[in-house]
Amino acid sequence: MKLTAAFLLVAVMGHEAFGFTPAAFKPSATRVGPLCSTIDDSKMKVKKLAKLETLKIDSESLVHPLKDEMQTEEIFVNKDAMQILKYHGSYMQTDREKKGKPKDYQFMLRLKQPAGELAPDLFLLLDDLSEKHGQGDLRATTRQCFQLHGVLKGDLKTVVSSIMNIGSSTVGACGDVSRNVMTTPAPFTSPDYEAAREYSKVFGHLFRPMTTAFSQIWLDGEKAATVETWGTEVGEKFKVDEVMKHDTGRGVVLPHPVEPLYGDRYLPRKFKIGVTVPGDNSLDIYTNDIGVVVIMDPANPSEVLGFNVMVGGGMGRTHNKENTFARAADHLGFVPKDDIMELMKCILAAQRDHGNRDVRANARMKYLVHTLGIDSFRKLVESYFGKDVQPWREMEPWKYADWMGWWDQGDGRMFLGVHVDNGRVKDEGDFKLKTALRVITEKYKRPMVMSPTQSILIRDIDPADKDDIDAILRSHGIRPIEEVDPLARMAMACPALPLCGLAQTEAERRMPSYIERVRDVLGKLDLDEEEILMRMTGCPNGCARPYMAELAFVGDGNDTYQLWFGGSPVLTRTAWPYLAKMKDVDLERSLEPVFAMFKEQKQQFEAFGDFTHRVGASKIEEFCKTYENVHFV
Repeated sequence: MKLTAAFLLVAVMGHEAFGFTPAAFKPSATRVGPLCSTIDDSKMKVKKLAKLETLKIDSESLVHPLKDEMQTEEIFVNKDAMQILKYHGSYMQTDREKKGKPKDYQFMLRLKQPAGELAPDLFLLLDDLSEKHGQGDLRATTRQCFQLHGVLKGDLKTVVSSIMNIGSSTVGACGDVSRNVMTTPAPFTSPDYEAAREYSKVFGHLFRPMTTAFSQIWLDGEKAATVETWGTEVGEKFKVDEVMKHDTGRGVVLPHPVEPLYGDRYLPRKFKIGVTVPGDNSLDIYTNDIGVVVIMDPANPSEVLGFNVMVGGGMGRTHNKENTFARAADHLGFVPKDDIMELMKCILAAQRDHGNRDVRANARMKYLVHTLGIDSFRKLVESYFGKDVQPWREMEPWKYADWMGWWDQGDGRMFLGVHVDNGRVKDEGDFKLKTALRVITEKYKRPMVMSPTQSILIRDIDPADKDDIDAILRSHGIRPIEEVDPLARMAMACPALPLCGLAQTEAERRMPSYIERVRDVLGKLDLDEEEILMRMTGCPNGCARPYMAELAFVGDGNDTYQLWFGGSPVLTRTAWPYLAKMKDVDLERSLEPVFAMFKEQKQQFEAFGDFTHRVGASKIEEFCKTYENVHFV
């Protein structure tokens, strides 16, 4: 039986070592296998591991059974290989609208792009791969990376190896590891924004899986032709590998021969990190397992003083299970610059060792933080850290911006935010966004940045090229941001049907019509100028972060949605469910009385999310009972 330093403290001092009694404290359920080793207790009864936990151990660092399955003539991989494949950045899917057998197995591939950065040659490669091996389009995600859909198993190795050899990666884009590290997409050249981008890459590199499984399976054991670009930018400068393996003797680093931070069971569930600067909440910072805010030195504004750190955010939930819920992160505190990587390791170790590995629905770190409370969770982290986390530093208030349209970068160059409806980069009829981006990239070779709202920014533009780029976009059917309805500009939707196996109803394909229908209701009530942040998902898992929206539609059945209100327009709190089941045909009838109440009772300049949060569900229900619909009966 193997215990970390944190558990050793409990063994010696009791639960008073942390000042709290951990919920469901089960050493035997969480410390089995060569995850770490300090003391041996052969008398402890070993509890049977969950199947996925055993699978991770048996995979021998994410190799098996995927390696063998990729060599078969089948057009699919088996269920165990499918789970391991996620760590390699891919999900196996089928088109659920195609009936009969055999199923048309295909694979979605997701990239790892810390800070959302997209080099010109990488975009051109992805464009080519989507045409040759995919379904002809690209999908911008809500975590600042691209997905390719429709890749066949026989083409998967070609696609993955091509991406790896150009200096990018799909490693850890999925699975129970640290996912793509997000940051504010605005490419300003000020020291604080530069630091946010740089530390996003540092954390992405720090928490990368160290297994050679990826090169074994996709590169025949050879090294990639080009090392991951973000690793070359920050690896040596910040001595990331040295910091990763640095062992303070407090149970953070494991005695595992391959994975010093993950061990052979990796994390209980996926782990998300976001980085930004004070005031800029363009990335939904409170939805992450760890949110990091760059704090500059007031005495020397060009230097980073340290970081405010928040923990315990997350969106996923399950319908009709009250013990699953969306949660906004809590403020953990401040840490000086020199300690940030070690603190991040300690937070990850706390979740690795204490997260719920028995019930995956409760495995995210948000449940650990919620169960313990932020003060006790802080003590747990400090038991690994070996020092106190300092109090949270006061900052300027949060604001939300999507950074669309033209902006000055601060270095004489400009960037352009190009709105993408629900992240789908495609050519369809007169709308040819995919071609337009290729023309611009081939002509100007400008890098791009993926946005947290499924859109794209083109950076480092010479002001002399602004009119030509506008003309290229216009000639390909892309409207300037001033002509995009604010409802559409702020909206997000997950892909859902037909490829997502978890979708219960439509999202991406339905959201455009909902934007038009909501705008119609607002117009009938003389609320044409209102801008409401709306989001839609086809299931409760929350990929499009609906529970932070002012108005959200969460799929719960065929053509039905839960209706959620009350998220903040600056994305700092979660919404609450107003209707448990709204039929698609009842959208207008459901919203008219609520919008009528909003018009009648809102305060000056009050946003819809702030209004519904202030008045609450009971008052809205009371108003709606006596309101007689005028426009939608």
